[in-house]
Amino acid sequence: MTKPHNLLVIMSDEHQARALGCAEHGFVQTPHLDRLAARGLRFTDAYTPSPICVPARAGFATGRYVHETRLWDNAMPYTGAIPGWGHALQAAGVRVESIGKLHYRSVEDPAGFDAEHIPMMVAGGVGMVWASIRREDERIIGTGRMLGEVIGPGESPYTEYDAAVVSRTVDWLDGVACDDDGRPWCLYVGLVAPHFPLVVPEAFYDLYPVHDLPPAKLHPRDGYDRHPWVEKQNAFMDSEARFVSEEERLRAMAAYYGLCSWLDFNVGKILNALDRTGLARNTAVIYTSDHGDNVGARGLWGKSNLYQESTAIPLIMAGPATASGTCTTPVSLLDVSAAIATHFGTTIDVSAGIRPLQEIAAAPDDPMRVVFSEYHAAGAVSGAFMVRQGRWKYHHYIGFEPELFDLEDDPEESANLASDPAFADRLAHMRGLLETICDPDAIDRQAFADQAALIERLGGRDAALTLGAPGATPPPETGGRTAAS
Repeated sequence: MTKPHNLLVIMSDEHQARALGCAEHGFVQTPHLDRLAARGLRFTDAYTPSPICVPARAGFATGRYVHETRLWDNAMPYTGAIPGWGHALQAAGVRVESIGKLHYRSVEDPAGFDAEHIPMMVAGGVGMVWASIRREDERIIGTGRMLGEVIGPGESPYTEYDAAVVSRTVDWLDGVACDDDGRPWCLYVGLVAPHFPLVVPEAFYDLYPVHDLPPAKLHPRDGYDRHPWVEKQNAFMDSEARFVSEEERLRAMAAYYGLCSWLDFNVGKILNALDRTGLARNTAVIYTSDHGDNVGARGLWGKSNLYQESTAIPLIMAGPATASGTCTTPVSLLDVSAAIATHFGTTIDVSAGIRPLQEIAAAPDDPMRVVFSEYHAAGAVSGAFMVRQGRWKYHHYIGFEPELFDLEDDPEESANLASDPAFADRLAHMRGLLETICDPDAIDRQAFADQAALIERLGGRDAALTLGAPGATPPPETGGRTAAS
């Protein structure tokens, strides 16, 4: 058997799939990721298993859907109790380490890494517990500003953290290029950008003059009516309503896109280190993100809904034995989980229908493959489920009317076809696909029950309201700590 080559996995946070030059965005500047895509394979239709950090990352760790891990929200982080690709690699004798953001529970947990360097975990080991109180008659509407008090050019603890993660990664690559360990290695690197707060070094902010930015699509002020489920979810922490002026809203857009270019700059430093050390010759690279960001579309910011801006993610795979071009088969972040194990000749127990990216890439493009996502977290007064197959995208909301979009004719998801009799058969077909994956009503009940049990274990509602970060998780100290797991 041929010795497997090394694998570098880079995951950003909240990177909208369209915010890539190679995705023909039109103005976002990502030259390093574009070059990676040019020499590798870009998956044009990739999706998160859940459009919020902690559940998506637990799914990525395990290759399993959120309703199977039952880690529903940002107060239920991954602990390593469900074996994932890291454990499989350890069992196979692969050196496997992480640098940067994980958003798991604790460095003490056996999460599948030999070492975790400057890891970012959920706040206090519990995360945003107050956001697990979701029932409409019980929940608390957020009073702070999710996007940060300051918006625009500058430095934040997050940009400083990313700089430290990149520095540690470059040092790690320099070290491994010189050591005599001999084992193949897998390095996971977690970068935070372009996650809010929307503050970015000035050189990157200046790439996007506010007067050149495109208008936000489907904005309520232009007559767009948000879906009732989305309206209630957004009311939990309405970022658009908290801008002090139109100029500040435009600064927020410029800062987000600037953070995408800052992210790309940092990815470039890592890829340059691979080249400089000679490791690029025998190292495959996967780049992706945990979920997207609405960036003002429909008057929404952050993630936490089922539209393309929130659920679609960038995904690039490059390296030895990887073809170049694009793959239009719809894929999931969970397929990346399977791909990491497959790369090293091992397997993990993944959800039904999940396949390694290598297998998907080797087959003819399959536009009819089904991809699934779900949301049971902050602001959601009921569960929401997404199914994508071919040109069709279906949103199922417990207690609300569904949405059906034809992405071929309507890539901006502007016309909901669910109530049109001409599409009744298609609507029923998409609902049937969802029901082959899960029973949405039963899953909704389970999520609420598990969240209520968590609140009770932590001392009840009043105690829960005091736990976890109010918004973005504070970054850890970056002065050289390494945690073995």
